[in-house]
Parts: sequence; structure tokens; C-alpha cells
Amino acid sequence: MEFDEHLYDLTVIGGGPVGMFATFYASMRNLDTQLIESLPELGGQVAALYPEKVIHDVAGFVPAKGAELISNLKQQLFEFKDKLVIRCDEEVLELEKQPDETFVLKTSKRMTHTRSVLVAIGSGAFAPRPLAVGYDHDLDNQKVFYFVKQVADFANKEIAIAGGGDAAIDWALTLEPVAKRVHLIHRRNKFRGLEASVDRLKASSVDLVTPYNIKQVIDGPDTGLNLNLQLAKSEEVRTLTVDSLLVNYGFTSDNHILKEWGLPLERRSLVVDENMETAISGIYGIGDAVTYPGKVKLISAGFGEAPTAINHLAEALYPERKQPLHSTSIA
Repeated sequence: MEFDEHLYDLTVIGGGPVGMFATFYASMRNLDTQLIESLPELGGQVAALYPEKVIHDVAGFVPAKGAELISNLKQQLFEFKDKLVIRCDEEVLELEKQPDETFVLKTSKRMTHTRSVLVAIGSGAFAPRPLAVGYDHDLDNQKVFYFVKQVADFANKEIAIAGGGDAAIDWALTLEPVAKRVHLIHRRNKFRGLEASVDRLKASSVDLVTPYNIKQVIDGPDTGLNLNLQLAKSEEVRTLTVDSLLVNYGFTSDNHILKEWGLPLERRSLVVDENMETAISGIYGIGDAVTYPGKVKLISAGFGEAPTAINHLAEALYPERKQPLHSTSIA
């Protein structure tokens, strides 16, 4: 296996939005940085699964699609393309601290040497929570969907969305202008989304089918997709016929790789302090991979954690450098 003899100041593991911004900020601090991403392209889950999803909670970013956020982050990051190394389609397999306080990382392609590590892998491996009822899985990606890659695929169609959280509400509001009709099925009358989003939902033309549970999904070649629904705490049933069903029950995630690396975990999340540093000196974590008192799992929160981690580790590596006291810009 190839051994990269170069000693980097910092290795960022994870090329999602938070890892991309952290790499950019590290380059602003003149840290010799490499970014390692296991997927073939930068952007993480946002690029792979939510390119059409509208992002609302990033400061200064007018609500726009996930693909636009990733494009902007790439443009920002590539201002330093001559000063950093980006390696995609490469997975970190092992992480070992050396007697001299540096780290050797074994990846799927090489061995590499770094003075510090920043973990920004998000929730790790993930899978959508499936429908709780059995159905013909040949319908997956034909009439039953768990992700939206192209909003245009749902144009002029009768759509049912299952779920009551932010994701389900966001997709209902996103698809409303293009679909023939949108029905939102939720087992409670109350939704779990942000208050402003719930208000927009109630003011929209989305048909709120509550409180109902999906009990059966039957493909009718001539009549569309028949959803048999049961009223909560009742024997009352009804049938809703649609062209497509979008399931938004959330995701299960697995950050088992953190355990394999021997990092300190709490409920499968990386434990960090106020400087975003773990109990292992020189290893930091930001974004959805970490936990600390008051942690909020939002992209915007991860963006705020990045400078905290980078400034602290930069000071640890180069004590003679002064930490910036205010925002800086590139000429």
C-alpha cells in the first residue's frame, strides 16, 4: 500500500457541507490541509440525496436548493485549490496516534500522516426508515420513493407524502407548486416541524390527511397507487389513490466507524469539549457526528463549530500565530 510521506497539519475526514467549510477555513489559517471523502463527489448527503431540497436555515443564504449550497461551498473551497489536497472516493479505515503525537491514517488507498484530525462525517452510514407495512418493493423508485432527486419527476402528479416532521413538510411545500395535488399523511393532528414551516403548510393547498396511518399499499395498474388508511384510534378506513408515495419517516444512522477508530463515544456520537476537541488530544469533531451539552444538529450549527475547532487546533500547532478576532475576507 502506498505511503504518503507528506506530513499534513490537518486531515479533515468528511466532505459534506460542514467538512467543506472547515477545510476552507483551515486554508484561510494557512494550515497544510487534506480533505478525505468516501463518496465519489463532495457534498455528502445533501449532494447525494437532497440536491432539490430547499435549505432555509443557513445565515445569509437565501433559501435555495441543496445543490446550490454545495455549488457555493465548492466555489469557496476552490479559492484555495492550490493550497490543499482533496481526495474523494477514499475511505478512512484506521486511525492511530503515534509516539510523537502525530497520527497515521490507513485509508482504502494509502497510508497518510497528519498532525491533527477533524472528524466531520455527519451521521455516518444511513438508511431511510421504511414503511411499517409490507408492500411490493418492485414499486420502490417507481411509485414509492424515499428520496427526491428531481422535483420535475413529480410534475402534474397526484402525490402522497407520509410523515410529520420537517422533511415531510418541506417536501410538501416544495412539491405543491409543481404537482397536481399533494396529500400529507400523518398519524397525529400536530406536526413536528419548525413553527414557520407549519404555518406555511396550513396556509397552503396541501391536503392534510390526519390523523391517519397507512395500513396497506396496493398497486392498481389502471387506478394508480391505492393507499388504505386507518383513522387513529378508530376502525374507520379510507382509500387514497395517488400516482406516487414519498415516505419521510426519517433515517437510521450508524457511525460504527468511530468506534472502530477507538474514539470516545456517547450514544454513538463523538464526545467533544467547548473547543470541539475529543478526549484524544489532536482529534476534533464537528457537525452531526458529535455531541456536547446543548448540541443542535443543523448544517448552520456545524458551520459555526468549524472555526472554533480550526482556531483552537491552529493555535495548538502554531502557538506563535494569533487567533483572528473578527471575520476576514479574501482580496
